[in-house]
Amino acid sequence: MKSNRKEFIRNSTLLGLGVLGLGANAKDIFVSTFTKLDGSLMPNNGRFELAPLGYDYYALEPFIDAQTMEIHYSKHHQTYVNKLNEAIDKEPSLRGKSLDELLLNLSGLPSAVKTAIRNHGGGHWNHSFFWKSMKTGTQMGPNFTKLAIASFGSIETFKSTFEKVSLGVFGSGWAWLILQNNQLKISATSNQDNPLMDAGKTPEMIPKVILGIDLWEHAYYLKHQNKRGAYVTNFWNVVNWDEIELLLK
Repeated sequence: MKSNRKEFIRNSTLLGLGVLGLGANAKDIFVSTFTKLDGSLMPNNGRFELAPLGYDYYALEPFIDAQTMEIHYSKHHQTYVNKLNEAIDKEPSLRGKSLDELLLNLSGLPSAVKTAIRNHGGGHWNHSFFWKSMKTGTQMGPNFTKLAIASFGSIETFKSTFEKVSLGVFGSGWAWLILQNNQLKISATSNQDNPLMDAGKTPEMIPKVILGIDLWEHAYYLKHQNKRGAYVTNFWNVVNWDEIELLLK
């Protein structure tokens, strides 16, 4: 019976029914590694919440200033959470779904809320990931170092490629480092999109997000004005390599 159940889930997924159509026992395989580490991306009594930042606003000084952190977290991120909940309220059938489930099946969402969930759900996921990606004083770990060299040839090439992609984003967006098929890859998305959105209908197709940098001007303008390059270069000083090692386990 168990094998039949698994086969049914697999076939339903491949037919394009998406994660929203699967049974409760299948949901966990579509929850990203990051979401398993951060419960804020799972709704609490049907509502998404802004999780505590986990450190003081000034903790990333002098590389990211306290005023930017406070506005970015308490204003911008909170607004994404509020607007996401408003969208869910308009479509009660989505209540209780994890944010991963919603983003992985964007194309299957009701048209009335699809854009709102893409923008505000993406904003909530991206920022939740971003906050945990940053911490001062950590060192690049052995698992990441090995993967980065295997994927890019050297750490220097990895960093220069990440910076190039970041600086190449036109307007607002994000640059991402993902792990797929045991290889690290760098990509960019516009607005609040991320690599999970409509990534695939089987767990094997879903990338593991390893690192992301917010390239919206509100992430750096107070300190760096229009100098995105300075912000991107400074970002290496606040990458939380301990968190990355955790994500690679």
